[in-house]
Amino acid sequence: MAVDSILDRDLLMLQDGTLTRTQARDMGLTDKAIAAALRSGRWQRLYSGVYAAFSGPPGRGAWLWAAVHSAGPDAVLSYRTAAELYGLVRGNSQPVHVTVPSGVHVVRRPGVALHHSHRVAQARHPALLPPRTRIEETVLDLTQAAGGLDDALGWVFRGCGTRLTTADRIGAAMSLRRRMRWRREITRALDLGREGAHSLLEWRYADGVERSHGLPRGSRQHRIQRGGHRQYQDVSYVCFTTIVELDGRVAHPSYARWFDIRRDNANIADGWVTLRYGWADVTERRCEVATEVGAAIRQRGWSGALRRCCSGCRIQDTASQRRP
Repeated sequence: MAVDSILDRDLLMLQDGTLTRTQARDMGLTDKAIAAALRSGRWQRLYSGVYAAFSGPPGRGAWLWAAVHSAGPDAVLSYRTAAELYGLVRGNSQPVHVTVPSGVHVVRRPGVALHHSHRVAQARHPALLPPRTRIEETVLDLTQAAGGLDDALGWVFRGCGTRLTTADRIGAAMSLRRRMRWRREITRALDLGREGAHSLLEWRYADGVERSHGLPRGSRQHRIQRGGHRQYQDVSYVCFTTIVELDGRVAHPSYARWFDIRRDNANIADGWVTLRYGWADVTERRCEVATEVGAAIRQRGWSGALRRCCSGCRIQDTASQRRP
């Protein structure tokens, strides 16, 4: 009987044309038949005991399945590879990241980065294939692999901003982890995510400009209706008719610049003032930004006072200076 005639076509389609030696045997193939398929070129070996049941170049899906197959039945795709499958990152992650249960010995394969975890079963998505970690677990794994706090928080906001998950779901997953780097900062970022913050720049503004200098808490991603269209303002001090727009883009296409100008003009016509800041403003001159925002909202009724964020703070609080 020909090898191809007894293959489980549904399983092969599900696994992008790949299968393991164990699966081939379960279909009724002998080791001799498998070896013959490989010699003839109808099959090809991707890893030891993992095959592609076709002769053409393996695609991305086939290689991802092969990586999982090679690591055992409890393995899952994780970290940047899982993020790739969810659309959190563009392009193909290299190497392919695979997580296996702690204590399980797995032979390392070329192009595969192995991770070990005692929570593989809980972290595994219950339905999606190829097997992968849940989106919340993927986000948290990436925060722990990040080289710095900004990169870690960037993953949190990316997960929430794409609406693939929520701050509450990430927080619930984090509560199941005994050890976490930057737990306090990530918790703060999740709080801002619940308020509507979508980016690391918004977190930097809320933490480094607003909170550190005693500014009132703004409304994140404040929604307004204008001309039949829905618009969102990054930070709105509604009681003081002041808007802060944050933009991390280095260069603006002309159409975006004119959109911003028209929106600012409409805000002015409605009695609002708009302040615009970029990444360098919020990270390198946060005290000056706090001074400007404080002055703007004070002119519109704020009676509070700015506070210094550190011994070298450069705020200029005119309200404090007028006090005896």
